[in-house]
Amino acid sequence: MGEGASADWPYGRKLVRWLHIKRSEGGPRMVTVTGMAAMEAGGTLRQHSFDLSDATGTEVDITVEHCGICHSDVSMIDNEWGASAYPLIAGHEVIGRVAAVGPAVSGLALGDLVGLGWHSGYCLTCDECMTGHHNTCAQAAPTIIGRHGGFADRVRAQEASVIKLPDGIDPATAGPLLCGGVTVFTPIRNFAIPTGRIGVIGIGGLGHLALQFARAWGAHVTAFTSSEGKIAEALEMGAHDTLNSRDPEALEGAAGQFDLILSTVNVKLDWNAYLGCLKPRGRLHLVGAVLEPLDLSAFPLVLGEKETGGSPVGAPATLREMLSFAARHGIAPVTEHYKMGDVNDALDHLRAGKARYRIVLDA
Repeated sequence: MGEGASADWPYGRKLVRWLHIKRSEGGPRMVTVTGMAAMEAGGTLRQHSFDLSDATGTEVDITVEHCGICHSDVSMIDNEWGASAYPLIAGHEVIGRVAAVGPAVSGLALGDLVGLGWHSGYCLTCDECMTGHHNTCAQAAPTIIGRHGGFADRVRAQEASVIKLPDGIDPATAGPLLCGGVTVFTPIRNFAIPTGRIGVIGIGGLGHLALQFARAWGAHVTAFTSSEGKIAEALEMGAHDTLNSRDPEALEGAAGQFDLILSTVNVKLDWNAYLGCLKPRGRLHLVGAVLEPLDLSAFPLVLGEKETGGSPVGAPATLREMLSFAARHGIAPVTEHYKMGDVNDALDHLRAGKARYRIVLDA
């Protein structure tokens, strides 16, 4: 019986686990993993290999077929957050097949088509994990911090963070959903009402997905963009209308219109102008990693009972919900594809701001 058939055979998973235990009895084996690594901050990525011993416990190895490139990968390669260690293999929007499982894995089998996002594991015992908020677990293990990620032929993660892809999701373009997709889906799910109005600031890698999710959610969607070239695309991707975010008069004319404004950019804006666009009890929500402190006036918040907030990625249950929602509504990233070996060209394309709208590396 081939590995791919084991998941469909009634006793497949038990056999896979038995075979894994029997193979391990002779001592640990090593698998050589090859990826594209940065050797220093901002350095050109080059081929790098390392060894992995057999998966243990609830560990799962994934053979990488596709891996999206996120701005967070660039931040880690360039050590913008001071958390990078080299050599560093980035990549946390992984799509592939289960290649190995630890003996305690119960929900995945060899050959399963799966995805892996920003987190590769959680403590599973804290209050955050126990209440389904794994993405805010203090011990959550990022896929590319302290470990190697998906710009490689194999990546390892804890079973809890590995998500089976539902039918109706194209694996070639699904990678960005596991980071960018769930990042914008989570606040829409938590704070938007289908009869409300949602504004999306920034129509890029995150924003173009936010438009699709917000439209499918049922809301009236406005794209805030300063790019004339993106207006037609924003309307095609789900916006009912657009607003020039660099026009103070346009922002003033939108006063009191929105229930939720979702900012996907990582640059400082006139946040008070956007607060003025909110209805009473409206919410300004940030998912873009703005490094500068927010300059907010208290009076609009107090008098209008308005809120500001932010959120990171999503918990495993939210990832599954997001993928099911995307499959049902035909939501997919707009992607450009490069071969894994051409990752440096892909990074240059992203750094130049030319990506439309997410880049995916194909093995």
